[in-house]
Amino acid sequence: MKPIIQCVPLNVFRLPRRINRLGEFAYNLWWVWNPEAQILYSQIDKTLWENLSHNPVLFLRTVERSHLNAVVNDRYYLDLYDRVMRNFDAYLQSTRTWYYTNFTAPQDPAAKPLSQDNLVAYFSFEFGLHESLPVYAGGLGVLSGDHLKEASDMGMPMVGVGFIYNQGYFDQKITEDGWQETRNNARGYEEMPILSLLDGQNNPFQVTVDLPGRKVVARLWQVQVGRVPLYLLDTNVPENTDTDRQLTARLYSNDPEVRISQEILLGIGGVRAMRLLGYKPTVWHMNEGHSAFLSLERIRELVAEGKSVEQATVEVRKGNVFTTHTPVPAGNDQFPLWLVDKYFVQFWTELGLNRDEFINLGRHVQSWGETFSMPVLALRLSDQRNAVSELHEQVSRRMWLFLWPGRGVDDVPITHVTNGVHTATWLARRMRLLFDRYLGSDWMRFLDDSDVWAQVENVPDGELWAVREHLKRKLLNFANERMRKQWQSGTIHPVQVVAGGVLLEPYSLTIGFARRFATYKRAYLVLRDFDRLLRIIHNQQMPVQIIFAGKSHPADEPGKMLIQQVYRTVKDAKTGGRLAFLEDYNMNVARYLVQGVDVWLNTPRRPNEASGTSGMKAAINGVLNFSVLDGWWHEGFNGSNGWAIGNDNEYSDPNQQDEVDSQDLYDTLENEIVPLYYKRAASDKLPVEWIGRIKESMRTLIPQFGTRRMLKEYMENLYLPAMQAQEQEEEALGVPEPASQKE
Repeated sequence: MKPIIQCVPLNVFRLPRRINRLGEFAYNLWWVWNPEAQILYSQIDKTLWENLSHNPVLFLRTVERSHLNAVVNDRYYLDLYDRVMRNFDAYLQSTRTWYYTNFTAPQDPAAKPLSQDNLVAYFSFEFGLHESLPVYAGGLGVLSGDHLKEASDMGMPMVGVGFIYNQGYFDQKITEDGWQETRNNARGYEEMPILSLLDGQNNPFQVTVDLPGRKVVARLWQVQVGRVPLYLLDTNVPENTDTDRQLTARLYSNDPEVRISQEILLGIGGVRAMRLLGYKPTVWHMNEGHSAFLSLERIRELVAEGKSVEQATVEVRKGNVFTTHTPVPAGNDQFPLWLVDKYFVQFWTELGLNRDEFINLGRHVQSWGETFSMPVLALRLSDQRNAVSELHEQVSRRMWLFLWPGRGVDDVPITHVTNGVHTATWLARRMRLLFDRYLGSDWMRFLDDSDVWAQVENVPDGELWAVREHLKRKLLNFANERMRKQWQSGTIHPVQVVAGGVLLEPYSLTIGFARRFATYKRAYLVLRDFDRLLRIIHNQQMPVQIIFAGKSHPADEPGKMLIQQVYRTVKDAKTGGRLAFLEDYNMNVARYLVQGVDVWLNTPRRPNEASGTSGMKAAINGVLNFSVLDGWWHEGFNGSNGWAIGNDNEYSDPNQQDEVDSQDLYDTLENEIVPLYYKRAASDKLPVEWIGRIKESMRTLIPQFGTRRMLKEYMENLYLPAMQAQEQEEEALGVPEPASQKE
């Protein structure tokens, strides 16, 4: 029997009765990807809404009553309110979703329906859903958030499992000298759109895991993402020591004992959370190796039921899906064997294994020694394994070939599902309205349909360009207002105001470079020949400006030095303010950038970019990609929907690769990109050929690189085999069919 679960908001807002559902509405993140829903809050007090970074929970706690009373008397506002609430209710109540139609009630009479009891449990170390819920660090988390949003839209039976980080990742401050300072600010849960989980006796749901010499308790919270619940574990409870209360305070500690404790909590504690809440997932999806310990807990459960460790391992593997995200060693967690001994000395006996048998599950022998590798553990204990782009599949097969001795690279059982982005989250509202007019009112139902996107040719050039110009002005106004507030605070030097973008112009070609500042992403590449860059950006007839943004991990000294190098160049007087750096990169800053620049620059050292998604977000807004042929762009580039840097060659000498790529970057900028942007028709002054390239980019990239296509591939190629394997096993064992499935 499923336990009684009460989902209780942390705030009870005192709202006028006519609009009292705004409080309930704030706790379902459906509003994140529905612009009309956000307008319900912004129209009450636009300035406050912007100042609070679009956080409806904090907004309703702060807004003055007079503003609420005013909209109750506004007929147009109430019409919008009623329409949004109808749409919201219809969304939640609809059962005719893609998943239901295709898998639990298929239209094909020959197709065998899946049980409605199938459930995917999606585990990730971070979830980037919105800036008001800072439980993400970067691309991995944003992908996880987009995954849940699309699962909700498609009606897929899914729950998410992760951590709540009351101090988030970190807030970034750039000093006058360009050094990244990090600030961890505790955020009150009452400011976040999270729900308290209470049982029938009003006690919080909690799970316990064993760590050396002690037990650690984690409380469970819920975030509602449309139809999909996300459960977040939190060790900041009185039962724990002060040290253990900090386990879920911040992302990505570089202390190995903290990291292994977090990953035990996520994997083992996450499985126990599913059991406590009454869930019996069919599919266990590990998004990167951080949650791989969940397999050990599932094996332990089955061994405790009387199965042999061999039988339990086979059963667990059938239901596991593992997604690997990076070929970069720093992105693949591994622990020294002594640390595994310390944390699992009691656990392996519960599995019926000795120490060497247990270590072999994750053993990674390298030239400098042995470690216990989380990706190795996940790969060994999953039947379904995938990389995140076609090129990354090839890299991953070479990287993990040693796990399948005697096989060739092409026979390594790792496939790929190229990443995508949740279109509704990242698409600018003005661009959405344009699509409504020319793609048909129901185009959002067919996001991965190439025929729908062929209609982008019907959009008048003038209207498309007007939206693009609007989005750039919006970006520059955002940058100016940020710097105005910082200058007024008296905490920055005037030169930093210029570095923050106040001299940027709305009619100059604007290039965006925003991502995590890791050295392999080569933020310095465009700065490599400084004199040539100056000639490009200061061309009086065809000026160019470049906006940088991004954070480096606090323990990544080379990454922080890279930020410093870029920032010092930005504030060099020779650049004349045509270079800018927007500090404290987060989802809010990212939206303005991917919507507002003209060109999205991406310069990773091939083949280290597993996929990347920021360029996909830019493409859906009419921004053209200019990227190394790595990750997703290796699949997306067709010769006329953007530009490539370099070619498919990979160099053993990094300096040679940097030199070749930088020269090609400058040549393409000078000879192709800049002249094309400024080439205007004599009649209407529109950049007709540039707009044509925008349309080609939208037509080819939006349907291919959205989460709609991505989730369908996950379902058909990874989740479905796991579900079918489970149902076949139940049939073989004679497990009765659930009553809900009987005729």
